Amino acid sequence: MNVVSPEILEEVRQLPPFLLVSGLVLGLLLWLFGGRGHRFWLVLAMTVAGGVFGLHFGAAYSLQPLVAGLLLAVTAGALALALARVILFVAGGAACIWLARAVAPSWDEPALCFLIGGLLGVLLYKVWVTALSSLAGALLIAYSILGLLSHLGMDGLPTWADQQAPLLNWICAASAVLGLLTQLLMERRRRRRIRQKDADEKAAEDFARDYPPPTPRPWWSWKPAKTGGRWAA
Repeated sequence: MNVVSPEILEEVRQLPPFLLVSGLVLGLLLWLFGGRGHRFWLVLAMTVAGGVFGLHFGAAYSLQPLVAGLLLAVTAGALALALARVILFVAGGAACIWLARAVAPSWDEPALCFLIGGLLGVLLYKVWVTALSSLAGALLIAYSILGLLSHLGMDGLPTWADQQAPLLNWICAASAVLGLLTQLLMERRRRRRIRQKDADEKAAEDFARDYPPPTPRPWWSWKPAKTGGRWAA
């Protein structure tokens, strides 16, 4: 199973450079912050997918493509969060099948892998969302870099990707694991800063309650201080 598909890479090579650079930036954002903003990415992906599906198949159902695309985009975006766990079940199962075929190609149990991966995806919701966002970011980065290299004059990349499929599979898997660990560490540091900030605010409130500032005296109760037995001028 090729993670970097030569057929998809051949289509990616036809994209203009600015789209490839945009894909590279988007992949980096997914790789670094996909788990934290997974709701945004999920709604965005479902909205775009619904819009593209409506534009492509709207005419087959006697609908204007623009109207069908707009309606499906809005519907998919509205239902994205409600279907998040179902989507995660399917994505977790597919990821488990891919991992099993990459690590042990001779073990042919796709149904068992799909069910185990889907169940783990639902139980470990946050971890799986972070892992899938890291994997998606790594794949997007890989395709964008290879597409940019083809624009720089490197020909025969689809053939090379087909020949070096195991190497690319392991590189993408290692990148996804590294992205997962990076996001988990960043999330841990962010939560630690939030807890420290809350503790500092609570300590400041306790100090202000235990040691309130002195009550200001009105001007008519003011008296000059005595110095040497006399009132100061």
